[in-house]
Amino acid sequence: LIRSTRLTADLWDSVSTGIRNDFHFPDPDVVAAAVSILAAIPSYSLAKLITDSNAEISACFDSPSDNLRFSITETLGCVLARDDLVTLCENNVNLLDKVSAWWARIGQNMLDKSDTVSKVAFESVGRLFQELDSKRMSRLAGDKLVDSENSLAIRSNWVSSMVDFVWKKRSTLMARSLILPVESFRATVFPLVFAVKAVASGGLEVIRKISKGSKVNGTVVDSNAEKLVGVSDLVTHLAPFLASSLEPALIFDVGINMLYLADVPGGKPEWASQSIIAILTLWDRQEFASARESIVRAVVTNLHLLDLHMQVSLFKRLLLMVRNLRAESDRMHALACICRTALCVDLFAKESVRRGQKPLAGTDIASLFEDPSVKDDLHNVTSKSLFREELVATLVESCFQLSLPLPEQKNSGMESRVIGALAYGTGYGALNWTETALEVVEVCRPCVKWDCDGRTYAVDCYLKLLVRLCHIYDTRGGVKRVKDGASQDQILNETRLQNLQRDLVKDLREVSTSRICARLLWAISEHINLEGLDPLLADDPEDPLNIIVSNIHKVLFNADASTDTTNRPQDVQAALLCAQRLGSRHARAGQLLTKELEEFRTSTLADSVNKHQCRMILQRIKYISNRPESRWVGASEARGDYPFSHHKLTVQFYDASAAQDRKLEGLVHKAILELWRP
Repeated sequence: LIRSTRLTADLWDSVSTGIRNDFHFPDPDVVAAAVSILAAIPSYSLAKLITDSNAEISACFDSPSDNLRFSITETLGCVLARDDLVTLCENNVNLLDKVSAWWARIGQNMLDKSDTVSKVAFESVGRLFQELDSKRMSRLAGDKLVDSENSLAIRSNWVSSMVDFVWKKRSTLMARSLILPVESFRATVFPLVFAVKAVASGGLEVIRKISKGSKVNGTVVDSNAEKLVGVSDLVTHLAPFLASSLEPALIFDVGINMLYLADVPGGKPEWASQSIIAILTLWDRQEFASARESIVRAVVTNLHLLDLHMQVSLFKRLLLMVRNLRAESDRMHALACICRTALCVDLFAKESVRRGQKPLAGTDIASLFEDPSVKDDLHNVTSKSLFREELVATLVESCFQLSLPLPEQKNSGMESRVIGALAYGTGYGALNWTETALEVVEVCRPCVKWDCDGRTYAVDCYLKLLVRLCHIYDTRGGVKRVKDGASQDQILNETRLQNLQRDLVKDLREVSTSRICARLLWAISEHINLEGLDPLLADDPEDPLNIIVSNIHKVLFNADASTDTTNRPQDVQAALLCAQRLGSRHARAGQLLTKELEEFRTSTLADSVNKHQCRMILQRIKYISNRPESRWVGASEARGDYPFSHHKLTVQFYDASAAQDRKLEGLVHKAILELWRP
């Protein structure tokens, strides 16, 4: 009744009096019932009640009755972890001392002779640890407090003393947890893991600093060996439960917590792979479907702890799993992790080959797309799901992250291995990332033929990377020769890029929408090497220049402008700019385009702006063809920019697909930045 009704202040007073009287009741079960009401009492009257009856509360811990010890441990475990209590302790030193003493008692109750008491004490300590990170209990109690420095110090003080206790008594606690009934074992996992990890990874030092403890408890800092022994003891204690347990929830808990231990300095890849295999087996048995998000998140965030073979073998499975996640942000986070790992693996394997080791099968980027369903999706023109766009976009954006200098290396935690692998793979050559990027561009080539209902974000990303690579390798100048000082790698990469450009020119005919056609035209015509074309094939329809010109014609004269497939003003703009720059670069292109532009100028499809623009472009081309010697080469220099995605062209229509694009862009960028620049 008390818990389910809203009481006024005076009624609460009578409740408090009732509780105080009940503390002296001879029957421990009644006292236990009274104690459990403490959790419901509002914080303004809680402090006074606790302070007044602290002797009785402390006496409950020593009571011979299991029931009473259980009740007091559970209730105080809920109450003392909450924010409002921490705030009360901040202003009341007496209360703070008492609460700290009670936490110590709860800690000792983890070794209590009664199983229920022991389990609930483990739970309470786990709650205290969780509140340091996630504030779950406090949010349930409706608190939206922002911690002040003091309240943070108080809570950290409790946490650090509990961590010390658990670390010192870890072997006893492990033994105690093994003789609990197996369904209670789950509760014991998190407190042990949190404490051991905090000590081994140096988190405890940070917590101690925050807690401003004036008196350092004369703790001797353990040697690294000691810490590592502690961690591996705990792992050997937990590992059997992954293999033999039948309860999905327990396997899941143990698996996730072992992953949490796996990136301790000195951890072994087997620790991660054991638990990842166990968690994925749960997924296969279709148990624990509710935890899908957390399963995937746990696996992908720890991917880099595994050895290369295991990483590569997981890619296919993970993409299928990620595909089925409902929440976009989860999907994006997972995709960003997978793409980062794929790039890492690729760079790492290439560098190992360079250093003379045997090449590992399946480490190239193409292995991401090996699964038949993902592959078909990539090669189909239309697709029901957004997944392929998300995948290509995250992969390309991750390549751009690779091209930036790496963040400073921290020694601990998740990031260090990734940054290590990247630093090893990108060697110290500034261009090593381009090899991986080249592979990405080759593998994702089919995306230019997609029809995405007007969405262009994935294709934009792709073309932006392509243009960046063409600019870096200066594909306009053709393949450099050894006597120009090009290295073998560079010659190989440039040849691959030239071939890719030729393939893309052939793909121009199969591009499904003129909106993408205009963008692809820009990306190709800006960077294609016109001098390298064979003049004998000038009237051959297969000649790249002829294909480009006929596509410019197609874009300019595309009359059926449904807004889904075209954004006509913008497409025409792009085509005209292409024409201007191509025509001023190359004489034959100039002649062909003059004809096209004359025709377009007189047609009904050109509005007055376009007519003026055509006149100006024609004059430029004519001027250049008449005076080739006074032409300034820099005028049509390739800038390496791609004007469709960031600075928007002046004409732009917003429609549903553009809104979807912006949303996807926001999600991808957020996930990638969170991962690469934490």
